Amino acid sequence: MKKIIDYRKLLGVNKDAELQELKTVYRSLMKTWHPDRFTESNETKLEAEEKSKTIIEAYHFLVSIAPETLLQSAEEYTFTTANAGIHDFEYKAQVLKIYFSDSNVYEYFDVPKEVYRKLVNADSPGRFARRHIFNTYVYRSLNKLTASA
Repeated sequence: MKKIIDYRKLLGVNKDAELQELKTVYRSLMKTWHPDRFTESNETKLEAEEKSKTIIEAYHFLVSIAPETLLQSAEEYTFTTANAGIHDFEYKAQVLKIYFSDSNVYEYFDVPKEVYRKLVNADSPGRFARRHIFNTYVYRSLNKLTASA
């Protein structure tokens, strides 16, 4: 997904970056781009505010899909995908959002349109998703994002 690639490029990290590395890079960039450091003109301060917002967004996004984060919630994810039914789903720009009957919501990235069509037309969307989506695509929990916000 372009968003993931762009965020990794912005922070200067690779696909295998661990949480500690993300945190270190994030703090360093925020020290550099903190708006309070740019007092010479309003224009540069506004630019720094925008840059820092983008850095914060990139950091939180990459932390939410980091292997360590996913490992911490693997038990809950496995339980939800194995036992909770699919309540609803949305698809936009190769991002599939699945709402489960246990109130968990997960986003899956880089899902081809053809896979989404097959999900829509499947006799059992839950079975199709277990076989072709849940452990195939990069995902993140949206519940964890709203709980930490």
